[in-house]
Amino acid sequence: MPKQTFFNLPHEKKQMLIRSAEAEFSRVPLYQASISNIVKEAGIPRGSFYQYFQDKEDAFFFLLDDLSRKRQEVFINLLKKYDGDLFTALEAFFQVAVTEVENLDFMRNTFLNMTYRIEESFLKMLSGRQNEKQFREVSTLIDKRKLNLSGDKELYHMMIILTSVIVRNFVEKFARGLPDEEAINNFKIEMKLLKKGLYYTTET
Repeated sequence: MPKQTFFNLPHEKKQMLIRSAEAEFSRVPLYQASISNIVKEAGIPRGSFYQYFQDKEDAFFFLLDDLSRKRQEVFINLLKKYDGDLFTALEAFFQVAVTEVENLDFMRNTFLNMTYRIEESFLKMLSGRQNEKQFREVSTLIDKRKLNLSGDKELYHMMIILTSVIVRNFVEKFARGLPDEEAINNFKIEMKLLKKGLYYTTET
């Protein structure tokens, strides 16, 4: 989390620092990123960087968490648009996210260098992991009549599974260089499998 001095910056200077950090993390993954490049691009002394962030990880996860919050807003709006149909909203969400070019390089570097902490940031995005208020907001929008679930605990775990599927599909898209259409079709197949269930049973 950035220090309070960062939030106290004038808007223009704050945005310049954000854009400089985004440019560096879009150029290379986190472990290769250089604070020197960030401060050079932002036009500030290196010492000033540490007045705003603890280290480069602090800056990176600030950007990633901000992006995750924006993605969550998109997901919530799609849930509203599709009257709480979870699977339809997720398919639309993946299509929107996978075809967006604005943060393409940043996302590629992030997904191809996945760590537990990065994955946790994405899990919080849709499932509300570690944020009960966020989970409740999503839960109230989902039409649970269409889901074979018994309560919010199962819904929570299902959202974890679905978010993990989204993350894995992004990793596959970037790792294999899949065209958007192929990545979207692969995701739809997996959503269809989860929607209809994987275990065949016969009633006796």
